[in-house]
Amino acid sequence: MMMMSNCKVILILFIILANFSLQVASVVEDCGAQDNDPCNNKKKALPLKIIAIVSILLTSIIGVSLPLVTRSIPALSPDRDLFVIVKAFAAGIILATGFMHVLPDSFDMLSSTCLKDNPWHKFPFTGFVAMLSAIITLMIDSMATSLYSKKHRAGLVLPDSAGDREMAVVEAGAHSHFHGHFHDSKLELEGSQLLRYRVIAMVLELGIIVHSVVIGLSLGASNNTCSIKGLVAALCFHQMFEGMGLGGCILQAEYKFVKKAAMAFFFSVTTPFGIALGLALASSYKENSPRALITVGLLNASSAGLLIYMALVDLLAADFMGPKLQSSVKLQIKSYVAVLLGAGGMSLMAKWA
Repeated sequence: MMMMSNCKVILILFIILANFSLQVASVVEDCGAQDNDPCNNKKKALPLKIIAIVSILLTSIIGVSLPLVTRSIPALSPDRDLFVIVKAFAAGIILATGFMHVLPDSFDMLSSTCLKDNPWHKFPFTGFVAMLSAIITLMIDSMATSLYSKKHRAGLVLPDSAGDREMAVVEAGAHSHFHGHFHDSKLELEGSQLLRYRVIAMVLELGIIVHSVVIGLSLGASNNTCSIKGLVAALCFHQMFEGMGLGGCILQAEYKFVKKAAMAFFFSVTTPFGIALGLALASSYKENSPRALITVGLLNASSAGLLIYMALVDLLAADFMGPKLQSSVKLQIKSYVAVLLGAGGMSLMAKWA
């Protein structure tokens, strides 16, 4: 049932994005177009976009599947140090994506000279929308965790009836009763943590899907051969390690195989889907038209707020303040280095993308 609701949410998201794209395509006005740009070549750009679809699809599949298929390798199991370090590296990638790629793009679009001075140059819409997105993500995160936790606790009451407890006391004495109570408390704690992991995985997937469709749409609609080449390499790097971060969250959520496969599938195909959508709309899509700048700029701002919140709160803070890292300063230092390497590498990609 939960999987069906997730699929419905993602389907509604695709419909909304497609509607936005159609609205954007209906605007024929182009501001600041450079028709004489030697890099602007539609025929040469087409094979590069086909290569982009295939390469990004493959790297996305590899990235998101790697944590899932390597569970049988003891060194990469979720309770090992290496898994924590790799997850910290991937969290750095996601954090840098929000700060260094999505947020600056939104600033550039919503402060463009192609937009009217009032209201777009009178108010920092990018920061405002990113802030609202982070707050809304917090609300969804908190409320979903609370609802799932209540549902989980209600499920635990049934097998732990008063009669069962009394029978345990009669048969095994007070010590056995205490042990059973401790065991139940431990199970409840583990169940609550599992539900938390599942909420994190779902919210993170939603934010990544929005961002992936937007960047795919931009690449698919662009005919600039000079920028596409670097962008494809940067997106492959980005999708690989962002997928590893999401795959790690899906692994910790302990979903059944069908749901794992569905979440991995949606992550893998969203950027290629966005590129294909951009290709279909390339003849009418004007990336410098006011409506395109506003629509994509606002979507980027909302994605940035969500990704930054998820990276800082649900991935980095949750792990670094958790018992595993708090019990080992050496592991903390290794994880900090991994975060800096991930964030630094993704920040470097901003030079080309």
